[in-house]
Amino acid sequence: MAMLLFLAVLLTALTATVVGGVGLVALPHLLVWLRRWAEWHRGRAAALLGVTVAARETRLPRGIRAQWRNIAGDREIMRDLRWAVLHVATGLPAGLAALVILGLVVNAVVQTPVWWLFPADEPLRFLVYVPVTNWTNAILLGLAQAVIGAALVGWTFPPMARGLARHCLRALEPTHEERLAERVGELAESRAEVLDAHAAELRRIERDLHDGAQARLVSIAMLLGVARETLPDQDGPLARLLRQAHEGAEEAMSELRGVIRTMYPPILADRGLPGAVAAVAARVPVPVEVTLGDLGRVPAAVEAAAYFIVAEAITNVSRHSGAARAAVRLARRDGTLVVEVTDDGRGGIDESRGTGVAGIRKRAAALDGTVLVDSPAGGPTTLTVELPCAS
Repeated sequence: MAMLLFLAVLLTALTATVVGGVGLVALPHLLVWLRRWAEWHRGRAAALLGVTVAARETRLPRGIRAQWRNIAGDREIMRDLRWAVLHVATGLPAGLAALVILGLVVNAVVQTPVWWLFPADEPLRFLVYVPVTNWTNAILLGLAQAVIGAALVGWTFPPMARGLARHCLRALEPTHEERLAERVGELAESRAEVLDAHAAELRRIERDLHDGAQARLVSIAMLLGVARETLPDQDGPLARLLRQAHEGAEEAMSELRGVIRTMYPPILADRGLPGAVAAVAARVPVPVEVTLGDLGRVPAAVEAAAYFIVAEAITNVSRHSGAARAAVRLARRDGTLVVEVTDDGRGGIDESRGTGVAGIRKRAAALDGTVLVDSPAGGPTTLTVELPCAS
């Protein structure tokens, strides 16, 4: 009965929310009380079945807006409502059955001493149909009904309680689809954390190489150059060795700079993604128009992937498309970084011929991103990459 009353109040609050707005204040509190009530039953069910369940949040944040944001983002509210309906549907019949069985014992104990108060034409009946006419019948029949009722209690109450407990836990546990969605969310979050940590480690290695190994190579190259200039005999064997060492040091510096740029471009750390994209666009012979939206804070891994995607796409445009102009657009939409590269070239991209799109797809796939290529024969070509960056 209490659950039916609560559901009636909850339905009233929902109606008030829709019609008059009164439930805007009442409904969050009712849902929290429903959660607490469900958790109380859940704890009892878990104790009865000997299992362990994790406690759920039962506190309500302050402020109506915060409360409704909490409701909108709480996936477990539907479980609570599902449990309430199931609790009424199964608990009410089970409770009535338990009252009937328990009533057999209570009636036998209470009515046996007062059997003689019943009128002769409507005598007390035990075991439903057997009338009581004397003390012997009253004692024997009352004892028989009490024993039968006690036996039914012991036989039906424990399995009934365990069945209700299992239904309670099942109703409040996430479904297979909900578990899968939660697991996917956890994996996506952990992958984002791993990628961020990887990007941070790449930045650290890049700084160490730039400030350590590269600086030493520059110093060695300068010393070798000074030694070459101060050597009296510029054609002797020592001069040739110094020249080879000097040239080798400069080649090593050039290779090291290339490695650093492929690991984590220093320009990203210095100028951010907008500046890095503008620099890439300025280096190619094809005029490139760069349009940047409000990107906000972009995770390092996504930032690096977007930079390399733009660099590869612009390089492909300048080498293979025959375009007269190109455009790069970066925007952020609903937790997704959208990178769009267009050109007015000949189009007809065939990815099976190694057009560079495969590398872009791999970079996007590493972040669970998507790549869409629209390149009809004769152009124009549009490459759209969406990279999740909500983390």
